[in-house]
Amino acid sequence: MTILQRETTVGIIANPASGRDIRRLVAAASVFPLAEKCNMIIRLLVALKTTGVERVLLMPDIGGIAERLRRALAPRSAANVWPKVEFLNMPISDGPMDSVCAVERMVERKVSAIIVLGGDGTHRLVAGACGDLPLMTLSTGTNNVFPEMREATIAGLATGLIATGKVAKAEGTVRNKVLRVEVDDHARGLAVVDASISAESWTGSKALWRPEFLSQIFVTFAEPDAIGLSAIAGLIHPVSRRAAHGLRVDLGPVENARLTLKAPIAPGLLASIGVAGVHEIRPGEVQKITQTEGVIALDGEREIEFESDQQVTLWLDINGPISIDVEKVMSLAVRDKLLLAKSNPAKPESESFTRSVTYATQQS
Repeated sequence: MTILQRETTVGIIANPASGRDIRRLVAAASVFPLAEKCNMIIRLLVALKTTGVERVLLMPDIGGIAERLRRALAPRSAANVWPKVEFLNMPISDGPMDSVCAVERMVERKVSAIIVLGGDGTHRLVAGACGDLPLMTLSTGTNNVFPEMREATIAGLATGLIATGKVAKAEGTVRNKVLRVEVDDHARGLAVVDASISAESWTGSKALWRPEFLSQIFVTFAEPDAIGLSAIAGLIHPVSRRAAHGLRVDLGPVENARLTLKAPIAPGLLASIGVAGVHEIRPGEVQKITQTEGVIALDGEREIEFESDQQVTLWLDINGPISIDVEKVMSLAVRDKLLLAKSNPAKPESESFTRSVTYATQQS
């Protein structure tokens, strides 16, 4: 009996709204143009084809990305340099749930990896629906802490090497931490970077940029060169992505605080922050919030409203989404000669070339 091999398929989620929120009005954040997102996808497709990926599933949208890509796909020459490209058949709401719906469809179609173009908010939504599928995280948002700034060509190569199994998932990926939030014992969401408690009573325009209403910030990791609310923790007590703990920062009025600092909570927006205390949090350790009512912002976006008669808890989970480690994958590709073309017998190698390659291989 002949066993048919399944096509190697990769999904791409490109949020047309990422990098276009209210922080362009209240701060000096730049706009990430649709044209560049499309160019990134084209570079990804070329790299995926090179590594042997046969099919790519794309999230449809009405924001302009899908239409531009359809025009780019029209020339017949694209068939030689791109994998088969398919836009998912799904309803489009032109909102955040499009990303969730697309991921669910990709999981059903058994993709081998998902590439995400977006900010922290987009990656949070994908992380909540992708299970253990490896993610390639690419930054196209406002406050980009979880996703990396990467050249799409290299990101595509690394994703393709993982998707096709040329680099083992166990060797080329890492597990990330998340914060999980419950209200009255019901799961309400997760954060891949930070969860912040605000005294504001409505979600409003989502993006949070007024620190005077904040009472607590919980972070999975905090880097001193980050931007966004996690920067507050990163400038006081940095926590690495791989550390087996997170951090809670209790805030207070600047005039009464034990410690004050200026933190870059959005591009071009440095805010005065009053800090009352800093505490490490361990995996599974239930954290109760001090605010009696207000809003919980997940990765900088106000998402969950709660009232005084509700109990809110959150905790750190070290079994979050899996992401592709680009540097590790590309180093393994060099070690195993995965991107070297076969030598041409009509062009014999010179002795000096052979010696230099042998030496370089031994050193690596």
